[in-house]
Amino acid sequence: MTTGTERRSCEFCLLRYVPDAVRNEYVHIGVILRDQEHHRVEVRFTRDWRRVRCLDPDADTALLEGMESDLRRRLQAEKSADLMRLHEESLSLSVQMTEAKAYLAESLPAGIEQLMRLYVDPPPRERLPRLRGRAAIQAQMRAEFEHAMVWDLMRKRIAASEYTRPGDPLRIDAGYRPNGVVRMFHAVSLEAGVEMAKVLAFSAAALHSGVKRVEDASLELSAVIEPATKLGATDEEPERLAMYRFGVETMEEHRIRVLTTSDLGRVADTARRELRV
Repeated sequence: MTTGTERRSCEFCLLRYVPDAVRNEYVHIGVILRDQEHHRVEVRFTRDWRRVRCLDPDADTALLEGMESDLRRRLQAEKSADLMRLHEESLSLSVQMTEAKAYLAESLPAGIEQLMRLYVDPPPRERLPRLRGRAAIQAQMRAEFEHAMVWDLMRKRIAASEYTRPGDPLRIDAGYRPNGVVRMFHAVSLEAGVEMAKVLAFSAAALHSGVKRVEDASLELSAVIEPATKLGATDEEPERLAMYRFGVETMEEHRIRVLTTSDLGRVADTARRELRV
C-alpha cells in the first residue's frame, strides 16, 4: 500500500490504566508501536493525566511517567522482543497492555502521533480543566527536558529519604549528575500559598549534607516556580507580591536556586550539553 511513499508494516499495543481490576474501568494512557521489519520501537505516554485523575484521584502519575522511560529503555535494549511477552510478564498491577494489532504507518513518529490522537489524547471537544499549580509546572518542566532529549537520562521521583533519613516522604521531581555535582529540580507552585516552598526549604539542609555523604558530590537544588506576573504578584497586588517574595526568599535562604518556568529552556539546554546528548 502506498501514498507517495511505501508504508511500514508495524504492530501496536495500547496501554491502559486500570485502578480497579474488579470494576475493569480503564483509561488509555499510552501506545507502543513497533516496526516489524527494522525492529524499531516507539513508546509514548500521555502528557495530560486529567482523565486518569478523573477515574482515580489518588493515581500516582509520577510513577506512571517513570514507567514510560523504563519501558522505552527495555524495548530499545530488546528490539526483537515479543510485545505480548511484556503483557504476560505484566507491567504493573494497574497498567495493562492490549493484544498487538497490525498497523501500516508512513513512519514510526507519524504513526504514533496518529495512534495517540485516535486512542489516548482527549478529543478537542472534550473540555477538561486546564492544568494549574504544581501539575502545570511539572508538565512544562518535562516538556522542556524532553525537547532537549534528556528526560529519559534523568532520575525521576528521587526519594529524599536516600539522603535525609528513613520516613521522609518528599520526592524530588527530577535530577541528574554531571561530574562532581548533583542537579535536582522540583516544581514548587506559589499559586495557593507558600507551603510548598517551606516544605522544600525545611528539607534543603539535610539534602545538601546527604548528597555530600552518599554521592560525595555537591548538590544544586533548584525550585521551579511560576513567574510573578502569571500569579498577579505585582505592585498593584501588594499582598500577593509580598507572599510571592516571601516564598522565593525563604527558599533562597536555604541554598535553593529559584527558577521560573521561563528559565526551563535554558536549563534544559545546559542539561543536554552536560549529558552530551
